[in-house]
Amino acid sequence: MADPSTYRPAPGAIPTSPGVYKFRDAHGRVIYVGKAKSLRPRLSSYFQDLAGLHPRTATMVTTAASVEWTVVATEVEALQLEYSWIKEFDPRFNVKYRDDKSYPELAVTLNEEFPRVQVMRGAHRKGVRYFGPYGHAWAIRETVDLLLRVFPVRTCSNGVFKRAAQVGRPCLLGYIGKCAAPCVGRITPEDHRALAEDFCDFMAGRTGNYLRRLETEMQEAAADLEYEKAARLRDDIGALKRAMEKNAIVLADATDADLLAVAEDELEAAVQIFHVRGGRVRGQRGWVTDKVEDVDTAGLVEHALQQLYGGVGGGAEDRGEAVPREVLVPALPDPVEPVREWLGGLRGAQVDLRIPQRGDKKDLMATVQRNAQQALALHKTKRASDLTTRSRALQEITDALELDSVPLRIECFDISHLQGEDVVASMVVFEDGLARKSEYRRFEIKGFEGQDDVRSMHEVISRRFRRYLQERERTGEWAVPEEGPEDAADGTGAGVDGTGTGVDTRAEDGRPRRFAYPPQLLVVDGGQPQVAAAQRALDELGIDDIALCGLAKRLEEVWLPGEDDPVVLPRSSEGLYLLQRVRDEAHRFAIGYQRGKRSKRLTAGELDSVPGLGETRRQALLKHFGSLKKLRAATVDELCAVPGIGRRTAETVAAALSSRTPAAPAVNTATGEIIEDDADEPAPAAPETAPIQETP
Repeated sequence: MADPSTYRPAPGAIPTSPGVYKFRDAHGRVIYVGKAKSLRPRLSSYFQDLAGLHPRTATMVTTAASVEWTVVATEVEALQLEYSWIKEFDPRFNVKYRDDKSYPELAVTLNEEFPRVQVMRGAHRKGVRYFGPYGHAWAIRETVDLLLRVFPVRTCSNGVFKRAAQVGRPCLLGYIGKCAAPCVGRITPEDHRALAEDFCDFMAGRTGNYLRRLETEMQEAAADLEYEKAARLRDDIGALKRAMEKNAIVLADATDADLLAVAEDELEAAVQIFHVRGGRVRGQRGWVTDKVEDVDTAGLVEHALQQLYGGVGGGAEDRGEAVPREVLVPALPDPVEPVREWLGGLRGAQVDLRIPQRGDKKDLMATVQRNAQQALALHKTKRASDLTTRSRALQEITDALELDSVPLRIECFDISHLQGEDVVASMVVFEDGLARKSEYRRFEIKGFEGQDDVRSMHEVISRRFRRYLQERERTGEWAVPEEGPEDAADGTGAGVDGTGTGVDTRAEDGRPRRFAYPPQLLVVDGGQPQVAAAQRALDELGIDDIALCGLAKRLEEVWLPGEDDPVVLPRSSEGLYLLQRVRDEAHRFAIGYQRGKRSKRLTAGELDSVPGLGETRRQALLKHFGSLKKLRAATVDELCAVPGIGRRTAETVAAALSSRTPAAPAVNTATGEIIEDDADEPAPAAPETAPIQETP
């Protein structure tokens, strides 16, 4: 009997998407398959106190040794994939269907003289065309109801059909145009069978030609002024489009394909494969690999195909006999012809290796891609949260950088700007290999204007460690150097605690504890110039007991102060992985702050900087006068007439608007004439100039 806590997924590792999950025992056998609208709460419910579980459920979770899941797009897809896998694996803890009853399917009885469309369950019968399975019988009936106006095939039972033929009067569907009424001879058996075959073709996915034909007929009817016929055809087209329910899990009946997707970052890649046989997903597999060489997506696809079909690391079932007619990939190997020939030689027939461009196969590829991304995220979560892995990463950094002690606290700094405007910096903190977000800080660069990443790095490092020295001086542990010109600008506009975060972290005596703790390792985003600037800032402050390095993004090289050559960590190194995570988190935090500042600057109006004027009274002024031009021309008494505006506020507003130079008149670039400003914009929140695009 297994303890469920031994295989319980880590908190936050389970996605909240719809999906299907499988419990396996110690021998790898699937013992239970289930579906969920949201995987996280459903799977978490299995790992509560055993006393609160149903006895059968408690037995299942103690028998299982692992759990895995597959993410899909919708609940309907989850339902259909669950059905396929219950049939495939026959799990011992799943409910067994009596009399072979299963999910309902749409059936067309082509073995009858007058084919009938109906809902069927159970074993398939010879001469009957099946579509589905569907999640609910009502879903089939809704689909059929939409299609009957275009394909009025018989849907009545044999008893109703015979009775209508005897009395010579069709049922209600025949009167309202949703049945061709073969029971009373309105259509010949041959024409009715052709109608049923058209219905089957449409349900099988061959919809494009039929829809284009209806659209052509509709346009011709409209051109001939036959508007009633055109309207009827328009409604038919709408009904067909509504009936074309997207189904990325079940494809056309004869589809045999493998779909391969890749999710990757600089160090690792996750590969996911869905095996589709007979139009259904019959299997799934995947793995995560280290990118030990500089390889792109096409190269990863080629390596995955070699492992999947070449028998590398797999058994006989992974060899040539498993190669299907189609292999769908996100990128084609370069060159692609040798790979196609190799796959064709393994299969003994031509293999279609391609990228899906449209339709259900593209939708299913998107599902496979989501699973690959989820697998990579889950792998990284496990890797980051594993204590042994974190310890190994910290030790590798210690050895590679020749540090005196393990860097239990790492701080990383990054500079962000847009063409020299809104220059900001970020500081992120990792303690024991995990992010400590309460210690994050943001900086606004104000010592100079323009674009200079090296000077910005010098300023922010100086400001951060000058605060640290001030804390040391307060406790009597260190003397603070004299304040420099950069620090004089440090106290303006930096937030409650001088960092821009708006968080006032204070000690018991009420004084802010801004940067009380030093890091064992200081990381900067950049190469030699940024590292040299940071080292110069530390030297100016007399700090010599903090290790420093820089991580250059392009080649992932680690630069040390005063060194001409970088330290190159192995691509599979846990230490490099940790440094990369720290650097990427600093970049994310910096660019988020920079975008927020830019957005605020671009949407600021002339009234935003008026002291004592809040949003409510700004809107009241604009609503009363209608435009900024009229507001600028208003007297103090006219401003006082606005509800909520006192004389002192009115004088402040009038003085602020009169001190500003009005914007230049707008010019019509086509005619050259000046556009009058009588109809000024009612709100100054829109930017004076068009927003510029952010460069990558």
